[in-house]
Amino acid sequence: MGDVIAYLPQIWPAYVAYLVAVLSPGPAVFTIIGTAIAQGRKAGLITALGISLGSATWAISAAMGMAALLRHYALALEILKIAGGLYLLYLGWKAFRAASLKEEDLPSLVRSSDRSSRQLFLRGYAIHVTNPKAIFAWLAIISLGLPPGAPGTAIAVIIGGCLASGLLIFTGYAILFSTSQALRVYRAARRWIEGAMSAVYCFAGLKLLTSRL
Repeated sequence: MGDVIAYLPQIWPAYVAYLVAVLSPGPAVFTIIGTAIAQGRKAGLITALGISLGSATWAISAAMGMAALLRHYALALEILKIAGGLYLLYLGWKAFRAASLKEEDLPSLVRSSDRSSRQLFLRGYAIHVTNPKAIFAWLAIISLGLPPGAPGTAIAVIIGGCLASGLLIFTGYAILFSTSQALRVYRAARRWIEGAMSAVYCFAGLKLLTSRL
């Protein structure tokens, strides 16, 4: 415990950096919000869990030094970047198609989903794990909070604290935007909401495809 306390001055800035990143609107946050509004609390929470697991995957990879290893395999990262960008564009197309549907073409605007719990979970996981920049974000967080030679307990504290905070925030979004008021807003502005989500997904996908790692 004493070892962890000694590293607290470095750990707190990393926590703050992580919280700012998690709270900032992006594909993951918009996916949780959109799913919770349109399909209800359960669907939003399952999606949040999938995204959280994707974050945990990159966090553990960064802690194990896999980020440094991946840097030497540019082709693997490039493939991952293309896959992530195309997947976001696909989600953008799906949202655009939903926005273009007329009211009478929809089966109903009740909270039902054609996606199973497994599909919702995997969709959330895929959104986060196909973004290669996430692993570098985690590498930056760990580098910021832990200097070389830091003990394993300190690494566990920073990863555990960040992941717990992220899970709390993601599930909080799902609960907040799954209320009956949120559903009424969705019913009134469905096209605008789906259109905004389509724009976010397409922008993020194109940015990922054209960015340099």
